[in-house]
Amino acid sequence: MNAADASVETIQREMTAFARRARASAGRMHPELSLVSYTLLGHLEESGGCRATDLAAHYALDKSTVSRQVTALERAGLIERQVDPEDHRVQVLRLTEAGTRILAQVTESRRIAFRERLADWPAADLERFAAYLVRYNTAAAGAPPAAQASGS
Repeated sequence: MNAADASVETIQREMTAFARRARASAGRMHPELSLVSYTLLGHLEESGGCRATDLAAHYALDKSTVSRQVTALERAGLIERQVDPEDHRVQVLRLTEAGTRILAQVTESRRIAFRERLADWPAADLERFAAYLVRYNTAAAGAPPAAQASGS
């Protein structure tokens, strides 16, 4: 195995560990909010609301998977469906007041946790790490869904 292959293996292993920790910590941040729920709420906040089919397309998920998540978030009172003012046949998902409040609490808790973990990193390392993550995620966003699913 050459150095580049070894580095890719290390990156894959460490990103998998990161994902596991993120899923595990989501429940500690808020008992009713899984990492998937947090992600969906964050997207709804960023987008100002969208259709469930838009969520499925954005995350390359099956519509039934998104439907189950949306139903759970609705039951918890964190999101609501509203008629799209531009197309009355379409329902748009939006955060409720409770959803906005819980998302803000969890986001702040995550922000504090990241700051604590990275507190002793030099500013230059933080800037490089941030740039690398942006670069990686930008490249992943441009990849076809099959390539994303296979870890490319």
